[in-house]
Amino acid sequence: MDKTSFTTAVERYQDTVYRVALHILASPQDADDAVQEVFLRLYTAQKAFQSEEHLRRWLLRVTVNYCRDVLRSPWRKRRASLDELPPQPVFQKPEQEALYQTVMTLPEHYRIVLVLFYYEELSVREIGKLLDLETSAVTTRLSRARAKLKEQLGEVWQDE
Repeated sequence: MDKTSFTTAVERYQDTVYRVALHILASPQDADDAVQEVFLRLYTAQKAFQSEEHLRRWLLRVTVNYCRDVLRSPWRKRRASLDELPPQPVFQKPEQEALYQTVMTLPEHYRIVLVLFYYEELSVREIGKLLDLETSAVTTRLSRARAKLKEQLGEVWQDE
């Protein structure tokens, strides 16, 4: 990948990679590390991308894989309590913060599909390809994640 196309890719997808990593890892510092690692892998990849969408999907896949590796790492077993974590992102509405906090309490496999579906606007089929899951498994995870959110949020929950 030449320097110009790499710079363009970083400018275009840096926020997307960061958001996905932040939702999976739940730590801004780990998400920053993930962004650096993903773009380092892009820079060193000897791969020709067919389109912008192909590049975007490749970056999302590398991000998810890297984050999973980090979560499996023995170093990750030594975790700090939630009280020791830095302040969470600032939200314009209190409902958004409540939703974010609730999503972050969900198990990783539910959190990932929610982020990819709602925030990155991928289809169920695309998520299945990214995560090596059947479409039915993605649909089931989305359904269960929504049910858990509805249960935890109670009256705050609003169906679309």
